Amino acid sequence: MDKLDKTLIGSLLLAALFSSAVSDDWKASVTKNLDALVTSCVVVPCSFSHPGKALPSSKLRGIWHISNDKNQVIYNEDQTKILDPYKDRTKMLGQLGQNNCTLEIADVKDHDNGPFCFRIELVGEESQKFSFVQDCVDLKMQHSPPEIKLTQSRAAFEGKTFTVTCSVRHTCPSFRPKLSWSRGNADQIFEKHEEISPGIWVMESVLTFVPEEKDDHSQLNCTAVFHGGKTTTKTLHLYVKRKTFLIFFSLNCVTILYTPVQRILMLFLFHSRKRIMELQSQEGR
Repeated sequence: MDKLDKTLIGSLLLAALFSSAVSDDWKASVTKNLDALVTSCVVVPCSFSHPGKALPSSKLRGIWHISNDKNQVIYNEDQTKILDPYKDRTKMLGQLGQNNCTLEIADVKDHDNGPFCFRIELVGEESQKFSFVQDCVDLKMQHSPPEIKLTQSRAAFEGKTFTVTCSVRHTCPSFRPKLSWSRGNADQIFEKHEEISPGIWVMESVLTFVPEEKDDHSQLNCTAVFHGGKTTTKTLHLYVKRKTFLIFFSLNCVTILYTPVQRILMLFLFHSRKRIMELQSQEGR
């Protein structure tokens, strides 16, 4: 077998290796719309699929570009090919070998609205490049941080355990918001972070404490600090129900539960009724 035959056979084998990977069945799934807080970061979930067997990351090159212009690159492993406004601000979080093309944009600017589209290339195969311009993400710029939500388990009672939850949505899981309370210590606070839908996350802080009488008509504040420095605060006005006292005495054969104010009033009524009965008894003599 001469050298030419070996070269042809090698080319055929290489073509067979990539034949399943270069069909028109390459697809990408990108979250279509996300809010992005200016100065913070935003993470865009992205995945792709292709026919045939798995391909290693070394055989794949992931690129993100603006709209349908593949030359307006916002992410490439080669920094020299990235547009100046996006240099050092974009990162591929996903592993291409695991079909994960998730993108992070840091230090969000008010012009980062997109749409941004994913493109993949097979290394060494100049003709095998796919841009998914029908599956792009649009970012809605947010100049003010999202509002905090405060929820309480039930009414606050003096001497009984009380729980309140502070939660806030965000799109920057790489740098989750930091939540803090105006009272409480580490033993009284529990935090949770979870994704509620693709690209949208919720940070929660749960505070548990025992209210005292002095806490009535006080304020409880929760503050969220976002990556990039923006903050927001929500206030809960705390109304504490006082302890009750058991006062037992016979009044028409009824045993009654009284608060201090009710006790004074009922004692007054009791003695007034007793005095009226004495006067009526004297008149009947």
